[in-house]
Amino acid sequence: MFDIIAVDISGRHIENDEYFLVCAAVSFSVSPDHIDKTHQVNIRYFTNSTAPELTDVVEMVEKTVEGLDPKSMIVMEAGDMFNRPQWLVASMFSRGFKYQESLSERRAIEISHHISVSARRLLKMKCASSLHSNAEDITHEKSDSGTED
Repeated sequence: MFDIIAVDISGRHIENDEYFLVCAAVSFSVSPDHIDKTHQVNIRYFTNSTAPELTDVVEMVEKTVEGLDPKSMIVMEAGDMFNRPQWLVASMFSRGFKYQESLSERRAIEISHHISVSARRLLKMKCASSLHSNAEDITHEKSDSGTED
């Protein structure tokens, strides 16, 4: 059994003139063919007006894995790191990094993917309802002050 941190980033496309990315890092104990235990989940979101580059992705991952076991290996899909060679990407991290190899690592990344997608949807809904709520508060403030249109 060994410990890994499976990481996935959702939102790598532009919406409303910005990128709204959510990174999920999930700490697991795994065997080669199955997940033994889930330890902890960290979720962070990032916004940017330009498409993320490799260094941006590394920074997002580093910030998201903060507080998780520093001895655990970060595991990601090669596509999330622009299909760069593993040795290049690993040299950019402050802790161990590798691309998925085993069945358990693939399953762990699938779980982190579901978490990142769900968290992104929830955060986007929360932001939208917050904006709607603020607009209603402004309308009520105007009518309370006696300056109705």
